[in-house]
Amino acid sequence: MDRVSAFDEPLKKLLGGATAKVMAEHLDLHTVGDLLHHYPRRYEERGRLTALADLPLDEHVTVVAQVADARILMFNNGRGKRLEVTLTDGNGRLQLVFFGHGVHKPHKELLPGRRAMFAGKVSVFNRKMQLAHPTYQLLDVTDADEATEAVDAFAGRLLPIYPACKQLDSWRIAKAVDTVLPSAREAVDPLPPALREGRGFAPLPEALLKVHRPQTKADIAQARDRLKWDEAFVLQVALARRRYADTQLPAVARRPTPGGLLDAFDAKLPFTLTEGQQKVSREIFDDLATEHPMHRLLQGEVGSGKTMVALRAMLGVVDAGGQAAMLAPTEVLAQQHHRSITEMMGELAEGGMLGGSEQGTKVVLLTGSMGVAARRQALLDLVTGEAGIVIGTHALIEDKVQFHDLGLVVVDEQHRFGVEQRDALRSKGKQPPHLLVMTATPIPRTVAMTVFGDLETSVLDQLPAGRSPIASHVVPAKDKPHFLSRAWERVREEVENGHQAYVVCPRIGDDADDEAAGKKTKKKAPEDDGDKRPPLAVLEIAEQLAKGPLAGLRIEVLHGRMNPDDKDDVMRRFAAGDVDVLVATTVIEVGVNVPNATAMVIMDADRFGVSQLHQLRGRVGRGSAPGLCLLVSEAHEASPARARLSAVAATLDGFELSRIDLEQRREGDVLGQAQSGVRSSLRMLTVIDDEEVITAAREEAVAIVAADPELGQLPELRIALDALLDKEREQYLDKG
Repeated sequence: MDRVSAFDEPLKKLLGGATAKVMAEHLDLHTVGDLLHHYPRRYEERGRLTALADLPLDEHVTVVAQVADARILMFNNGRGKRLEVTLTDGNGRLQLVFFGHGVHKPHKELLPGRRAMFAGKVSVFNRKMQLAHPTYQLLDVTDADEATEAVDAFAGRLLPIYPACKQLDSWRIAKAVDTVLPSAREAVDPLPPALREGRGFAPLPEALLKVHRPQTKADIAQARDRLKWDEAFVLQVALARRRYADTQLPAVARRPTPGGLLDAFDAKLPFTLTEGQQKVSREIFDDLATEHPMHRLLQGEVGSGKTMVALRAMLGVVDAGGQAAMLAPTEVLAQQHHRSITEMMGELAEGGMLGGSEQGTKVVLLTGSMGVAARRQALLDLVTGEAGIVIGTHALIEDKVQFHDLGLVVVDEQHRFGVEQRDALRSKGKQPPHLLVMTATPIPRTVAMTVFGDLETSVLDQLPAGRSPIASHVVPAKDKPHFLSRAWERVREEVENGHQAYVVCPRIGDDADDEAAGKKTKKKAPEDDGDKRPPLAVLEIAEQLAKGPLAGLRIEVLHGRMNPDDKDDVMRRFAAGDVDVLVATTVIEVGVNVPNATAMVIMDADRFGVSQLHQLRGRVGRGSAPGLCLLVSEAHEASPARARLSAVAATLDGFELSRIDLEQRREGDVLGQAQSGVRSSLRMLTVIDDEEVITAAREEAVAIVAADPELGQLPELRIALDALLDKEREQYLDKG
């Protein structure tokens, strides 16, 4: 077998079709290399019982424990039987339950005193933790004839516990790994020898053997250090190559004309920019003045004035004879940006129109649901150069959209746009346009380096003068119903004082919504905790409020499935003060700016992520009156969900919250497939804990790419890159 193909060998050749099929479908493992990079999640020490007390609910777990007792119970007048087994580890207890025909084998085997590995999904029944129909493997068979391979394999060893699934337990995965482990010797080592020796890392084949079959804890630590570094390093090389390729591209330098549109706009501003806005603007204008495309990430707190910074950059580019496009993730947000930008610019946004300024330009909106005539006019204004600024959704990326001279692309809310979409829009320029990416979710530095490593970063961390503080409180609706009544009184008080309020719900509550919810609940297993109600819905809550605690107030609803004109109409009337309370889904999460809205009540707040709650809260307190955000939840006081809400209530620092968010959610959720799919390959690296590894890997990667951009001297590293970035991703890297 040659060095490359050993890892590319399909699993079905070695493991048989059925096992390979489950691995492909449920664990996304297709080749020998995939399985060798499917690392154990943790290790059990033979002879040590697992802590049953801290098992996570609703997760597939593997435990090693001892049978305390087992009994068969009859039900349905003796027609049905179930086996209940109690496990112990000396501290905690866990119940197993088997039904029907499934009770015979475990009843014979799971005798008090026996030890075994058990795997299953943790659920709650009658307030007790249980595993229903777990699979298991005995570890302490005493009879010599019965001594299985399993016991030999596990005796005196550190047992690897693999990320598993319902269809395939950890120990079956361990067996499969044993089959392919000899191929680890064929591993192609991506690290340049000088770097590997300089940092004292084990060779890759040795690290793979040690991570799967360690003899000692030192083996595990040594293997992890090496494999973590590989992940960070290969990813940073990919990003460094992308950055390098970008610096080689030509771009038109865009320098604002003195006395032009930007100066006219600045002269109209009723306030001065914050120091942060001025500093970030300087960084952006320096980039725009070079003959290579700018690639900059602008991240800032909710309400730190990112839109103002982006608008000034766009005006500078229009001054220099180019056009600027702003890409927003939703139609509501695109319309909102269009409205606020035309308001900020005044007559400067009416170039070529009666009453418009001579220095002005045209600002057009382009979304998927526009009427044919309006769309045709917008497209015409873009291709002739009549419109200097266009704001739109991904309708802007379509083939039909042609620009006269696209100079700058601003992408709002980056986490909703993948790299491919950025590239599609950038290909619209005669030469690659400059790129500014804005995100309102503050990103810890490590994540920025890992996810946005191809972008330079600017941070806005001070709020503009005149922004008010927001008080946040958790409202425990189940334990203290009178707190919820008080919350609605507070909303009424805000409205009586001339202000407005938002009420946010996780669900819409229309037919399509209920159908989807029905499908979800049907899938529930019979032993699941069935009393979890569906999330609260906009349409139901709006009706309850109008008849009950907020009767007499002007209440409107807003959600994603409304007709775009109706959405816009509701938003306009809310902005104009003609609506007291807006009951909405998260469509209001970003970019919505109504300074008179001072209160927000978030229903079922535990159903939202930390960053999302922070985003939503940022919609209030945008004017001179203080903001109030009430997080309503029925979650139990000791639950992780309540801890998350308390963390949000305790701080307004988005960077701190994004750290908490990252610690609580799995890396994959945060880094997301949407970026490019690359991050799904992080198996050993935890971005939040491995800052030093990422920083060092980035420095090494930059030096290597600067010296040898094509990696001609490092064929092994090229192979590793190809594995990380399959063909399609490799193309977008090359496309730059």
